[in-house]
Amino acid sequence: MTIQRRPQPQRRRKITAIVLAGIILYLVAVTAASPTASDAWKALRQQKNLALALLRSQLGDRRDAEDLPAAVALAIGQSPMLLSGQSAVLALRRSVETDGSTPPGDGNQTPDVDGTAPIPENPIQPDTPLVFADNGVTAKTLVPTSPDGYIVTGGVYINNRSDRSFDASLFDGTFAAALPEAEGPQVLIVHTHGSEAYTMPPGEEYEASGDCRTTDNSFNVVRVGDEIAKALEEAGLSVLHDNTLCDYPAYNGAYNRSLDVVNSYLAKYPTISFVLDVHRDAISDADGTVYKVVSNVAGLNAAQMSFVIGTDGGGLDHPNWKENLKLAAAIHQKLTDDFPTLMRPMTVRNSRYNQHTTLGSLLIEVGAAGNSLDEALLSARLLGKAMAEVIQNK
Repeated sequence: MTIQRRPQPQRRRKITAIVLAGIILYLVAVTAASPTASDAWKALRQQKNLALALLRSQLGDRRDAEDLPAAVALAIGQSPMLLSGQSAVLALRRSVETDGSTPPGDGNQTPDVDGTAPIPENPIQPDTPLVFADNGVTAKTLVPTSPDGYIVTGGVYINNRSDRSFDASLFDGTFAAALPEAEGPQVLIVHTHGSEAYTMPPGEEYEASGDCRTTDNSFNVVRVGDEIAKALEEAGLSVLHDNTLCDYPAYNGAYNRSLDVVNSYLAKYPTISFVLDVHRDAISDADGTVYKVVSNVAGLNAAQMSFVIGTDGGGLDHPNWKENLKLAAAIHQKLTDDFPTLMRPMTVRNSRYNQHTTLGSLLIEVGAAGNSLDEALLSARLLGKAMAEVIQNK
């Protein structure tokens, strides 16, 4: 007969005490520099997972070993429980380390992007000083690291998620949209989802109408449209900016309502050749943590932007979608020439997004919900200036 000997209670208590001591010392080390409970919680969240850090050291991964207190290292060796979870934690490790590679947003998927620190770019001095107060959201710069999965033309990366096919030969620098010869408004700015807003710093909060949404046009994407309009007008273009919130009070049907808005302007002002629908994206990691997308412009965080181009792949009439795409690519290239990481990859979809109304109809995502308004306003200025140069120098 084989007799199973149970661990003595004293030994169990000793092991438990060592493990608890290690965990307590670890928590103290992580939060020691945090002046408030809120800061301490943020510090803990940045560590991702205690068991993950412990097992990394046990498995020979030295990236976090220098940050582990000696008591924690001792606890690892005394804890069969931690070692028994090796496979599960390794799987968790892989999922954590790939967070941010496929930002969901409005459904956009951007494969093979790098969430590294911002890359310094050509300097620019804002016309009006912006505050750029910290809104507490983690910043990432998403840039393609490989052409795989994209159509690439110059510095423009295109993610084709439509049923329509095209290749880089489409982009020769030309596009059909042109400024009218007759006098009158030339550019129309609208907002299908006008209540989309940003994450404001403490003390600058707005009255919300939904999750990161507000009907206060001083804080939502209508304010961003104001900044784009100003930059276009300073370049000599005639601009109309409609501030209708087509997504409020009902979100469903917003594109039908914005189409009515666009058609009403086109009927009244036939000189309008360019229509810009301004949105912001919504991006989070695989674990649901919201982050902002930024580009370093003269030491300031500018919100990264991306064009979304519609096609007739969904069955709606839109025969000239390639002309919208070519215009977007030209503006994207101009921005990339001046600010290499300002633009995220462009996305082409089956939905037409009301872009059948003119040869120069575009949808632009200025930043994401995690960005601050000032970050979006800086990008709006850069976008307006680049768009004006492209359409005036055709």
